[in-house]
Amino acid sequence: MSLESVCAFFAEHAPDIEVLVTEASSATVALAAEAHGVMPAQIAKTICLRVGDQTMLVVTSGTARLDNRKCKDTLGGKPRMLDGEQVLEATSHPPGGVCPFGLPEPLPVYCDVTLRAFDEVVPAAGATNAAVRISPQRMADLVGAVWVDVCQ
Repeated sequence: MSLESVCAFFAEHAPDIEVLVTEASSATVALAAEAHGVMPAQIAKTICLRVGDQTMLVVTSGTARLDNRKCKDTLGGKPRMLDGEQVLEATSHPPGGVCPFGLPEPLPVYCDVTLRAFDEVVPAAGATNAAVRISPQRMADLVGAVWVDVCQ
């Protein structure tokens, strides 16, 4: 269902953006970069976190690492990463296909400023072999994301 919900999201909100489904897996940053012919830093990885009892998504450059202090200061508490089952429940997307598009229920989405280094990024699209090519600002606009600085 996850890939379908992402395709439906783009059909409704951005029909000019094509969901790219590849033969090769793009479940990790390295695999996604290889599958789409981009630098690993251009992969927009989506991390599902919980701060207190609030679940949220943080989208960062593929090579960036979360900074615990910045996350705590910016997001209002100590972030905890969700396990695979919790991620699937919250997003309907499997690990390796998690993205801020086509969610069953709205979640707060934060885009890290590391994405702004690129004209185009490649986030997953709801499956371990699906992605889209999109500008960071358009992605943020489509999902109502807030720009933050939470990475090292």
